[in-house]
Amino acid sequence: MAQRIRIKLVSYDHNLVDNSARKIIQTVKQTNATVKGPIPLPTHRRVFTVNRSTFVNKESREQFQLNTHKRLIDIYNVSQKTLNALMKLELPSGVEVQVKVL
Repeated sequence: MAQRIRIKLVSYDHNLVDNSARKIIQTVKQTNATVKGPIPLPTHRRVFTVNRSTFVNKESREQFQLNTHKRLIDIYNVSQKTLNALMKLELPSGVEVQVKVL
């Protein structure tokens, strides 16, 4: 069976990412696997600057920001029971989940 699974969670809302990580950790701990994390990865900030008017007043601008929050979870000593529990787990929409078997 796989020795290690790495799960990466990505979302625009930090509450969704934290709640999803908490759900995953609770589920994995019930199957007696070892969990490392959640490890917060750096937040990616995208800033957009837009003119407020279309034709005049170039100095009048507005700024918007889009933050991407990421968490990393490593799971060791994985069994078939752990994989089944992770497959049945329902996470909220708005959270991207990337799973790697190492």
